[in-house]
Amino acid sequence: MNDQVTTLGSAGYGVSQQERNRVLRNTYWLLALSLLPTVLGAWLGVATGITRSLSGGLGLIVFLGGAFGFMYVIEKTKHSSAGVAVLLAFTFFMGLMLSRMIGMVLGFKNGSELIMTAFAGTAGVFLVMASLATVIKRDLSGMGKFLFVGVLVLFVGSIINVFIGSTAGMMAISVAAIGIFSAYMLYDLKQIIDGGETNYISATLALYLDLFNVFQSLLALLGIMGGERD
Repeated sequence: MNDQVTTLGSAGYGVSQQERNRVLRNTYWLLALSLLPTVLGAWLGVATGITRSLSGGLGLIVFLGGAFGFMYVIEKTKHSSAGVAVLLAFTFFMGLMLSRMIGMVLGFKNGSELIMTAFAGTAGVFLVMASLATVIKRDLSGMGKFLFVGVLVLFVGSIINVFIGSTAGMMAISVAAIGIFSAYMLYDLKQIIDGGETNYISATLALYLDLFNVFQSLLALLGIMGGERD
C-alpha cells in the first residue's frame, strides 16, 4: 500500500509516500551531519584568523567564487556518493567564510551569548517552518518565483552595501534576509514533503543555505543591536 504512487492535490507530483519519507529522512540526517564541518570550519577560521583579510570586494569574490563553484559540482555529483563528500566540503568552506563574522561578534563582551541566541533563533525558525510544512495542504510551488526575485534583490542590495558600509543598510538587509530565507525554508520543506524534490543531496543543499542565511542574518542583527563592548 505504501508503494502506491499518489498524486498530491494541485501539486501533481507522482511520488509514493514511502519515497517522500525516505528523501525527508535522508535530508534531515545529512543536514545534521553538514553542521559538523560548518562548526569545524568556523572554529578553524577563528583560531587561525585565515579569513581576517577577506574584507570588502576581495571577501565577496572569494565567497561567491567558492560557493558557486561548490554548488556547481554538487549539482553534477548529486546522484552519486561523491555528492555527499562535496556537500560536506562545501559546508566546511561556508564555516570558514562565516568565521570572520563570528570572530567579530566574539569581540563583544557578550559575544558567546549572541552566537547561542542566533543559533537558538535559527533552530526555532526551522522547527516552526517544519511544523507548518506538515500541516499546510495547499500547493506552495508558486512561491518559488517570488522568493527567487526577493533573493536577487537582496543579493544586489548586499553587494552595494559591501562598498557603502551602511549600518542601517546592513540591518535592513538582515531583517529582509531572515524573512525571505525563512519563507524559502518552508517552501523547500514543502517541496520534499509533496514530492517535488526527490534528491536528498539537492534538498539538503537548499535547506542548508536557508539555515545558513537565517543564522548569519540573525547574528549580524544581534551584533549590531545587542553587542556590548568592554
